[in-house]
Amino acid sequence: MRRILGTLLTAAVTVLGAVVGVSAPAHAAGHTPVVFVHGYTGNASNWVTAEAVFAAAGYSSNEMFAFNYNSYGDNKTNAASLASYVNQVRAQTGADKVDIVNHSMGGLVSWWYIKELGGQQYVRHLASLAGANHGTTAAYSCLIYTTCQQMSPGSSFIQTLASGDETPGDTKYATWYSPCDGVINPYTSTMLSGATNNYVACENHLTYLTDTVVLNSVRTFLAS
Repeated sequence: MRRILGTLLTAAVTVLGAVVGVSAPAHAAGHTPVVFVHGYTGNASNWVTAEAVFAAAGYSSNEMFAFNYNSYGDNKTNAASLASYVNQVRAQTGADKVDIVNHSMGGLVSWWYIKELGGQQYVRHLASLAGANHGTTAAYSCLIYTTCQQMSPGSSFIQTLASGDETPGDTKYATWYSPCDGVINPYTSTMLSGATNNYVACENHLTYLTDTVVLNSVRTFLAS
């Protein structure tokens, strides 16, 4: 009798566990995964400080991902690669959506993915730090590369992105921009119509990546 009761108890626990497993979301207990997208000539190591800030706030290493792409190729190709990367992150984490944090030219890569490749359905928040969203005259110095041609103010690439709704879908958008940027010219290029555009009194283009005040502001935005 004791053996029979034990068998029945084990079966009941197994059934209960199966029911709970079906009803509980795969990523319910954690944060929305964050995908960091670097800028022109950057790489995944640009996000070391950001990852430390997020980790201090409770993010685990399997909730933070840094996307690498070719700074000298084509941002349409880079955006398609980002789309594949986001799908991989979603499959790995079980999350329906991700948050994207980008810097500089990463703004164009992210924006093209969201607006032109249907990424809005998979992106919960987009945070753009000094994004070259409407171009920068600094790109005139590297026009030998397709990405710089696309990053130039008035390019057909940017005209496509800026046409119609700049912040489509249910994605929440925010930008951080500063007159002290020095690389994004004009510095207001980062702003997106319909986004929460955060003016930073004086921030160098590269110090966005190490400014813990700004990075905590980004983290707070992602929690909204």
